[in-house]
Amino acid sequence: MRIITISREFGSGGRELGKRLAEAMGIPCYDHEIIELIAKENGFDENYVARVSESFLVSAYPATIGSHMLDYSMVNNVQLETQATQRKIIRGFAEKGDCVIVGRAADIILRDYHPLNIFVYATQEAKLARCRERAKEGENYTDKEMIRKMRQVDKGRALYHNLLMDEAWGKKESYHLCINTSETEIKSLIPGLVAYADAWFEKK
Repeated sequence: MRIITISREFGSGGRELGKRLAEAMGIPCYDHEIIELIAKENGFDENYVARVSESFLVSAYPATIGSHMLDYSMVNNVQLETQATQRKIIRGFAEKGDCVIVGRAADIILRDYHPLNIFVYATQEAKLARCRERAKEGENYTDKEMIRKMRQVDKGRALYHNLLMDEAWGKKESYHLCINTSETEIKSLIPGLVAYADAWFEKK
């Protein structure tokens, strides 16, 4: 079974890398599909699920469920329910067979499946440039605001990861392969990455 997990810094292009890698290998890539299923199963707003599915720092985000403001006395139960559903969905994807899963602590949730765990990172300048290139229409963050957002999201991801496992998020010892996407077209990395993955799984 070939299961690959992609952990990534915000703005590093990890989502694109995961999708391109899965396409090149002819296997499914799961990313936003996880959010959609969590929202559907629990009756939550997808935007809310996206904000909390990789983080325990709920109070750092303006959160809503449907059209109602989130009552923070409910945070623990709601978030625990979201995390439990997420674990079930991610394991369900893995049980179906070969796949790439982006984010959401899949490297920890699926550790008994022995996945290839990849961490994607980049310089601050490269991440800023990528965020600006892919900004939605009407999104006008200053550099300072975007840097703050990147740090906030990564802090949440790190806290969630570190609560589940001793190995620190983003540290090279926690992964099989770390990829720096700075000053590089992600599509140019894919042939070499496919070869690496094929060799890694063959050895396993």
